[in-house]
Amino acid sequence: MVTVDPITLEVARNRLEAIADDMGIVLRRTAYSPNIKERADCSAALFDPTGEMLAQAEHIPVHLGSMPASVAAMLDRFGTDVEPGTQFAVNDPYEGGTHLNDLTLVRPVYVDGELVAWVANRAHHADVGGEAPGSMPAHATRVEQEGHIVSPMPAVRDGAWIESFIEPFLAATRTPAERLGDLSAQMGANEAGALRIERLVASEGIDRWGAVTTALLSYGERRTAAAIGELPDGAYRFTDFLEWGAENLPITATVTIDGDRLEADFAGSSPQIAGNINAVQAVTRSCLYYAVRVATDPTIPANGGCYRTLSLTTQPGTIVDAERPAAVAAGNVETSQRIADVLLGALAQAAPDRVPAASQGTMNNVLIGNDDFAYYETVGGGQGGRPGSAGQSGIHTGMTNTKNTPVESLEAHYPFRIVTYRLRSGSGGRGRYPGGEGIEREIEFLAPATVSLMGERRRLQPWGLQGGEPGAVGEDWLIRSGSGERLPGKCTIEVEPGDRLRVLTPGGGGWGAP
Repeated sequence: MVTVDPITLEVARNRLEAIADDMGIVLRRTAYSPNIKERADCSAALFDPTGEMLAQAEHIPVHLGSMPASVAAMLDRFGTDVEPGTQFAVNDPYEGGTHLNDLTLVRPVYVDGELVAWVANRAHHADVGGEAPGSMPAHATRVEQEGHIVSPMPAVRDGAWIESFIEPFLAATRTPAERLGDLSAQMGANEAGALRIERLVASEGIDRWGAVTTALLSYGERRTAAAIGELPDGAYRFTDFLEWGAENLPITATVTIDGDRLEADFAGSSPQIAGNINAVQAVTRSCLYYAVRVATDPTIPANGGCYRTLSLTTQPGTIVDAERPAAVAAGNVETSQRIADVLLGALAQAAPDRVPAASQGTMNNVLIGNDDFAYYETVGGGQGGRPGSAGQSGIHTGMTNTKNTPVESLEAHYPFRIVTYRLRSGSGGRGRYPGGEGIEREIEFLAPATVSLMGERRRLQPWGLQGGEPGAVGEDWLIRSGSGERLPGKCTIEVEPGDRLRVLTPGGGGWGAP
């Protein structure tokens, strides 16, 4: 019997996290689109033969928390007896995906003929053939309107694309050359991760590998259970709202802590709607994992063992557990932010000295394109004030962890230029530890294009905690012929050369009385 001592366990944890991190580096450095190579809108993780997550890089929470669902969907479809050298693809939100832009590639890893692991990465493709450039049309009510759907299927065999996957995918998009480049980067990232694991297992032995990974998952479970056990038992309820037209749609969660176990129940949340802000359950689950890490101990290794002490209850057909054929493009990027806010609002009642005030609560999605290009970016904003520290300004918060597209790269790739890019003074909420400030960004268009905006907190302010004041709401403006028109937070419009789009992102809430 192989025993695993604490030092070996820590070395193994760092080794596996380094492999996932290297996969992300390969993906970014070989990608074609600015969205991946500059903004790092991608994630990578490793899984054991049963599909339980072993390690992840510090990438994007909404990707990583939901990626196990993609691996599980592939295992349900094809099992574990799969051909070496095959990679599988999926983006179907109702079969392991989140929204259609996020395509996941999954690859088995064999050593001496035995399946020892899976590697997977997910990347946001800037266009997958939706009814508007960028594939997040504001008017969508069905998932088919948002682009090309890939149910779990073989995509790569022995380093070559399988025609049944690659041909319809490229035919659907407005930017096939860019998509092929990004897909090839994803393929290469998985190959790099598999090679590292093969070498590691070959040097350590399969039995030792199995013992170490089992111990690592058990360690994550014990650490998470211990951290939850430090919180006071009880039921903690919180409600926040999504903005949809003139309506405010509730998301409610009751977090129950009982010893070393935690359950989140979303009873009372809005039914799914004829719009694109519905979230599939995998998104909601990823928000739960993120919020618990924030409220307990972020140093706990992020693996499947951590999830064993958590349970999630949702009602199918609601905005947090959508059913086909509901549109879901903004559910992944916007509803996820609100779900995280709701969970943190509940957990703040149990851990008031650990949970920050609300951050900007949106990704401020900006999509611009025509038949020749597709640009996608999320714009940072204010972080909520934290116990002992002010919130940071002009960064991505919550369920995203991407970067900004440098102005030089943006203007080199696309027919528009940045007129203004600065922090939004005074947008952070006042408090003993004030909220961070949002961003002001103004774009001037040099060619006709279609613009889609997906933003939240345009009407309802990011809340403060412990007497802190709320942050400022966001605003979106179209400036045409010298006059400005305030736009809805979710819309698709046409623009002409000389028009300008001004995006003002929300600030974070303050923590503690000013």
